[in-house]
Amino acid sequence: MKKMISGAISLLFVASACHKEDVSNDVNSIPMVTPQLTAFVDTPQEPQSPMTGILEVFPCNAGTSTYFGNYINNKLTVFNGFYPIKEGHTLNGYNRELTLPERTYNMVYWGTPVYKEPTYSAPAIVTPGLSLGTDLSKSYLSLKKNTDDDTYRPVYDLVHAIQETDIAEENLNASLKRVVAGLKVTVTNQDKGTFSDHIASMEVRIHGIAERLNYYTAEAENMDKTVKFPLVRSEDGMQMSNATVMLFPSGPDPEFELRIQLKDGSIHTLSQKLNTRLTANSRLTLNLVIGDLLINESTGDFTVEDWNETSETIEFPIVY
Repeated sequence: MKKMISGAISLLFVASACHKEDVSNDVNSIPMVTPQLTAFVDTPQEPQSPMTGILEVFPCNAGTSTYFGNYINNKLTVFNGFYPIKEGHTLNGYNRELTLPERTYNMVYWGTPVYKEPTYSAPAIVTPGLSLGTDLSKSYLSLKKNTDDDTYRPVYDLVHAIQETDIAEENLNASLKRVVAGLKVTVTNQDKGTFSDHIASMEVRIHGIAERLNYYTAEAENMDKTVKFPLVRSEDGMQMSNATVMLFPSGPDPEFELRIQLKDGSIHTLSQKLNTRLTANSRLTLNLVIGDLLINESTGDFTVEDWNETSETIEFPIVY
């Protein structure tokens, strides 16, 4: 799965004319069709706004999740349709078009839209290996494990749809839905001052995240993994935050963990189960306020504010 940057998306409309090519000697006199693709996004702010990003299309046999493939140079290959899109239109010379015999297909769409707002710069994902005749319902997109511990990396922004289409009669069109959750975290001091020079770094860990998404249905499975990502100190030193990260959905009451590493190498951990589940197509903004961090015997407090337009407060001592 390729990535171009990230953005909000809820509907992809593909409207195009089709043209036919004469390669009847390869497919028993069945006319071939190469759909032309244009993409639009429905958002609350601007309905039918042009999409920018990557869209991949996997034609399956009608009524099934069995991958059919794609004709390239008059031969059936495993390579799916791949479309870089800018402002609603494919970029000529960079795309890999679908060319298929005229018939009905069950089109499976996976996309990575582009956001104007910055997103986490190092997402990763493990994609399934495909072959002709692969059952997509038995394949998965999976989290990519970190090499240093038993945690995983955030994923790309991902949208998905399934649409059965007779390409001899219909334009390609799909109502895409986001299948990941977004999370943005900001940490500030209770006294609104700068963070102590003793703090070397902060890291967020979210427990109870799905391990994988079904490649056909996009349903999340195995919600028992931990995803981690760092927070970055602002130039004025008054907050630590991240660009929005994308996560597979979580189980109920996922556990949020904040790890504060001091320059002496010690790690101080604050954790709490959250009341809100991380669901597909949701974005959570979490503002954390921590009390004074004193290196000697002392305690601090931890407050959660503005969670999905609600307020939740959690208090506990810093662990030494």
